[in-house]
Amino acid sequence: MDDVQKWLGENNQLACDILRKKYLQDGESVEEFLERISAGDQTVKKLIRDKKFMFGGRIAANRGLQRQGKKITYSNCYVIEPPEDDLESIFETAKQMARTYSRGGGCGVDISKLSPKGAKINNAANETSGSVSFMDLFDLTTKLVGMKGRRGALMISIDCSHPDLEDFISVKNEADKITKANISVRISDEFMRAVKNDELFTLYFKRQETGEQITKIIKAKDMFMKLAEMNWRQAEPGILFWDRITKYNLMSENCRYQYAGVNPCGEEPLPAGGACLLGSLNLSEFVIHPFTDKSSFDFDDFESSIRIAVRALNDVLDEGMNLLPLKQQQDSVSRWRQIGLGIMGLHDMLIKLGCSYGDEYSLELCDRIGDTMAVQAIYESSRLTHRDGQFENCSDSKFWESEYFQYHFFHDTSADTIIYDGLRNSQLLTIAPTGSIANLFGVSSGIEPIFATTYRRKTESLNGKEQYYSVASPIIKEYMEFHHLTNEKDLPPWIKTAKEIDPERRIKMQSVWQQHIDASISSTINLPETASVEDIANIYIKAWEQGLKGVTIYRENCERAGILSTGNTEENAGKNKADNQSEILFNKTKPVTRSSLGRRLDAGIYIKEVACGKIYITISHTEEGDLVEVFVDGAKSGGCNTNTEAVGRLASMALRGGIAVDELVDSIKGLKCAACQNVKGSKVKKIDGLSCPDVIAKTIMEEYERQNNLDHNTASTISRLKKENDQSISHHNEDVNLCPECGSRLKHESGCVICENCAWSRCG
Repeated sequence: MDDVQKWLGENNQLACDILRKKYLQDGESVEEFLERISAGDQTVKKLIRDKKFMFGGRIAANRGLQRQGKKITYSNCYVIEPPEDDLESIFETAKQMARTYSRGGGCGVDISKLSPKGAKINNAANETSGSVSFMDLFDLTTKLVGMKGRRGALMISIDCSHPDLEDFISVKNEADKITKANISVRISDEFMRAVKNDELFTLYFKRQETGEQITKIIKAKDMFMKLAEMNWRQAEPGILFWDRITKYNLMSENCRYQYAGVNPCGEEPLPAGGACLLGSLNLSEFVIHPFTDKSSFDFDDFESSIRIAVRALNDVLDEGMNLLPLKQQQDSVSRWRQIGLGIMGLHDMLIKLGCSYGDEYSLELCDRIGDTMAVQAIYESSRLTHRDGQFENCSDSKFWESEYFQYHFFHDTSADTIIYDGLRNSQLLTIAPTGSIANLFGVSSGIEPIFATTYRRKTESLNGKEQYYSVASPIIKEYMEFHHLTNEKDLPPWIKTAKEIDPERRIKMQSVWQQHIDASISSTINLPETASVEDIANIYIKAWEQGLKGVTIYRENCERAGILSTGNTEENAGKNKADNQSEILFNKTKPVTRSSLGRRLDAGIYIKEVACGKIYITISHTEEGDLVEVFVDGAKSGGCNTNTEAVGRLASMALRGGIAVDELVDSIKGLKCAACQNVKGSKVKKIDGLSCPDVIAKTIMEEYERQNNLDHNTASTISRLKKENDQSISHHNEDVNLCPECGSRLKHESGCVICENCAWSRCG
């Protein structure tokens, strides 16, 4: 059993895969990983080791790597400054998005300032194509500039009073339109009141350049039902209750603080250029005596953990300031200092305590836990001012007059001390998608219920075939083992999954937590295929009435699930090895011949050190910079000559066969050699990798980046795009309901899309 299995569990293969695949660096042990992401802070390190807290994925993967010269942001969430109503600003927005993606961030952008379709403009077009038309530009940018292991993440929003509202709502009707972005409508209280009272509502836009005023009068309820219908069909748009977002937070009374949009999953409203980094507390680990009559929640431990986590996120914020992609983002973060501490493992906690998700006891308990979290986070942010000072605009913020602060400190005499000391952060709490880190700890994500009591896992048997088998959700397995159950049919009826829990209970639970979260909450209400348009409309209305800041709904087998597929979803699932005995079938690809490459090729020549001595690597490329040949002259000592030559020949064949560079590199990078391991870190001799194949792989990527004058993330993305274009893979051949890595069914939760089989996530 290696150290990964010792920490995460010998039988917890998914968690072990996630740690190795997403977070451990080359050759890094668990101890080195914990030391790196905690920056040597032993209290933080212990909290993570005990599985009570984990930084967001950006931090866990990248903290400390800047010492190796890698510039990857720690922040997950960005809001780009909304484009002004001119072409220069629109394309500048796309440029800022591209740069943010290249550093690993996801973006939100609001298009409410752009003129509606038909507005008069002073150029050759005479009238504008409308705000919705420019969504294609932002969508394309997101497709072209991706992140390690996934495409860029984007949220596009528009205000409910914009004359292009109906076009925006319907934009995803076309199968190939806006495939790389989530979309949401900013809904006002005025609009919702008009819906409930079946009144008229005015859509209005004034174009500043020409003074033209565009007005449309609509029936609010008709437009609202159109929105509900599109969500029923497409699972989008989502809804952002904008008045609740702007009025219920610490900065609500500061006229200088204006939210410009939300991040891709909607849990982080931010000002223009804003960014936020994330971390989550695992509620499941604070239960004492689980599954017994003596079970209880350890509030003392929870309080101290909140304080540690707030300090840790502030330290990461300072450390990562220079890694923010844009100067505007650095200025905004320096000025406002948003952090996003959240939770995971909520449903696991409830099961350990023996209560049902959304019942009265669970709501009362979560209300107390949420209140504790808010109060302690504010206390700790105030204490930090003694060490580090207030955030820049704290003295003018009037945070003490906000409804959010008053709700938590109205009768608390300690409020005077907090007001006097001020705060280190303008924003503290958020509940984000925690797909990867929740799977790492084997718990439910965010405030989501468990998705299923069992799920299917894939394994490759010795005869080369893939087999699937059922695995109990970790908390279910733990419960069954404790109570000596052998069949999940024997589980008590109060243990329900996401599909079985009444949506009204979901709304109530989210409402309880929203009272204590100053930012917002990413959560998906999963509905059965039989749900109606009216069901969705009623959920929206109840969400608004109960004070939610936003809500995402996914109806099983909606049109969006199969709209990008060439055939029936079940048939595609079969093609993606859902059958227990299906075999892997490969298309036969004949590589391009050497003779067809021309008489002359340029090359990069590298000399690298390995344990056996020097190896000479020559990488040939075409005039366009496409790599086509790899020649390796191995070290004269040791037994690596034949092996390295074989690696070079196979790499050449792969490149000439159209394999993407990053796919080739990833397949051999990280392979270890005992000889190289023995001399790694030696003061006498320095080597360039973990083995000869590892060195060759890194050198191939080094030459590719040099030829294209790109950073690693962009080079990797362009390599993938070349592969897609060469193989003529279009959007129509994708199935968004199947995982792009392993072909398993995807689940929609926490405003994101997640694979429970291999831990792929659209949101990182």
